[in-house]
Amino acid sequence: MPIEVRRATERDIPALMRLLVQVNMVHHNGRPDLFKGPTTKYDEGELRALLSDDAAPVFVAVDEEGNVLGHGFCVLQRQANTRLMVENATLYIDDICVDEAARGRGVGRALYEHILDYAREIGCYNVTLNVWSCNPGAMAFYEKLGMTPYKVGMETIL
Repeated sequence: MPIEVRRATERDIPALMRLLVQVNMVHHNGRPDLFKGPTTKYDEGELRALLSDDAAPVFVAVDEEGNVLGHGFCVLQRQANTRLMVENATLYIDDICVDEAARGRGVGRALYEHILDYAREIGCYNVTLNVWSCNPGAMAFYEKLGMTPYKVGMETIL
């Protein structure tokens, strides 16, 4: 099955909204103390505005019929040169999702590789993302792609 990855457009909003609910429910099911469900991170108006923001590119993976199989929401982050930190640019993957019905077919890998290529093209030093510990499948997937942990968040629930 050929997979094309491209920038998302307004016509992709319904599919993006559907996938955003899937992402939310993974987090809600894993941490209902933190995540409401079912809901989405953005409403359609916010999503429409985001699609035209070059500092926050959104990519979709589509099949040969144009059906959206997954998405990758990214944010370009720039670290200023300070006494402590080296100046660089990072492409942060804020959200990546493969439709439940399309998993295991290379969609996630295609999205991730496209994001890496895009980050290289715009001169980024690295690509980062966060994974919730309640989502071990995602952690294993990212490790399989060659990603390694670079910091760990810890908590104590009171």
